[in-house]
Amino acid sequence: MIDPTAPSADAAAQETADRIVEALLFDAAFDGWTDASLRRATRAAGLPDSAMLTAFPRGVRDAVAHFNAWVDARMLAALEEMGDGFAKARVRDRITLAVRTRLELLTPHKEAVKRLATTLTLPGYVALGARLAAETADTMWRAAGDRSTDFNYYSKRGLLIGVLSSTSLYWLSDQSDGHEATWGFLDRRIAEVLKIGGSLGKLSKRLGPALEAPFRLAAGLRQRAMGER
Repeated sequence: MIDPTAPSADAAAQETADRIVEALLFDAAFDGWTDASLRRATRAAGLPDSAMLTAFPRGVRDAVAHFNAWVDARMLAALEEMGDGFAKARVRDRITLAVRTRLELLTPHKEAVKRLATTLTLPGYVALGARLAAETADTMWRAAGDRSTDFNYYSKRGLLIGVLSSTSLYWLSDQSDGHEATWGFLDRRIAEVLKIGGSLGKLSKRLGPALEAPFRLAAGLRQRAMGER
């Protein structure tokens, strides 16, 4: 008889991957994001090497992608817990909250994130980093209630990727109490992006599909890459 309370195969696989990534955060802070660190993390989590191979067939690249999704999921949960404080806020404030919440969740793992930022500058990881940034930006906009499908869809996400990248880099070197300097930097970047976004919106009305074409092409390439991962 099947136990209805038993976790599904997908849930069990997710839990295994989460356990390995959580253990990897400790090791990666010292030794970086490598297959050797991933193997040690798997054993530290009390799991056999076979579990690592099943969870992350492509090794640490898959672990990096899972870590990004792991953080995004926790960010969404934290935003949902805010209730009306998030849901009824202005769109700009919702986006600001999303970026800040994500970085606050990463604060206990700042050294591991710093090592990851270095890894994602390597030739074999640049495309992966770009894809993960796009996924996070899309997650944030959807959480903020964005349902656009036209040029705005691509421009909003492109601008937010810039905010995420610059703010994350600033945060990594920020030594101020409570990262207050980072939150000030984030507010300024959001304000700048709103000005740019307004200009792009006016331009899109004039140029229409011609201006959307490169963004749609980029989205298509991203979807193809996601299908091949």
